[in-house]
Amino acid sequence: MRAYRFWQTDVFTDRVFAGNPLAVFPDAEGLSDEEMQRIAAEMNLSETAFVLPPTDVQALCRLRIFTPNAELPLAGHPVVGTFFTLAERGELGLGERLRQLGTGVLRIHQECGAGVLPVDIRVRGGEVEQVVMTQAPPRFFNTCRDRAALAAALGLGQDEVVPEGGPPAQVVSTALPQLMVPVRSLRSIERLEVDPAATQSLLHREEIGSDCLMVFSRECVRDGSSAHARMFAPGLGVHEDPATGSAAGALGAWLVRHRQAGGPGSRTVRLVIEQGFEMGRPSIIHVEVDRTGDSEPIEVRVGGQSVEVAEGALHLPS
Repeated sequence: MRAYRFWQTDVFTDRVFAGNPLAVFPDAEGLSDEEMQRIAAEMNLSETAFVLPPTDVQALCRLRIFTPNAELPLAGHPVVGTFFTLAERGELGLGERLRQLGTGVLRIHQECGAGVLPVDIRVRGGEVEQVVMTQAPPRFFNTCRDRAALAAALGLGQDEVVPEGGPPAQVVSTALPQLMVPVRSLRSIERLEVDPAATQSLLHREEIGSDCLMVFSRECVRDGSSAHARMFAPGLGVHEDPATGSAAGALGAWLVRHRQAGGPGSRTVRLVIEQGFEMGRPSIIHVEVDRTGDSEPIEVRVGGQSVEVAEGALHLPS
């Protein structure tokens, strides 16, 4: 039998049983593509992360990320959760580097499907405070003005979706194309009921071409939050995700691009996205968007905390 150790951690939270659960396999060398996909289906979480030796000398390690149905080039909570746990456990030589640092920021690089990207481990007194990932440069694609189809997918009235006079629903990517859909109020987002078939049909339209739908309101539960969000990806086997770092990064870029966040003068816009409250797993996602001028996003970073909740070993035939 082959044994592969794993950890389970809750990401974008500072307490257990909140945030987004993640399974991390820190020694995944020897697993085939098919085995990784079947393990992700067995774990049955939004994503499972597999840590492998890098093929690029700049990277500390290579990360492969799977939903129960598919591999992703990049995702937020797997990166934050994996490197938070690796750093806390001192894996891959991180323990000594963090002890030497004491307080400050240790920048490493990860290799993933989206390329080689920076990851910043923010440390105070040798303890990990936050992990911040740089995402792929933001790209903006088609808008969706079919309010009837959006309303049908979300179980809302047409007057609640994409408010008149505001920016449109739009596909945005920071490595993974995702449809950003503004709704009128917090009450609307709390009571929506997604139709998975209608949602998947909408997302798979040629002009959209996405697997993920991020619904958000500027009205929030917490003081200090910038947006309240819910994310649905039925085609990836994720009916609803309690915390989605890639979508939060894309949302931050959308808010800046459409002048919904950030006053004049500051190069970096800092946002807080709250998610998962309707699922009983409140999550807090920190987003930083660098821009040129007042509205053109050029770099997106997403960060947060993580709490380990379990560890074990998975056994496979030799």
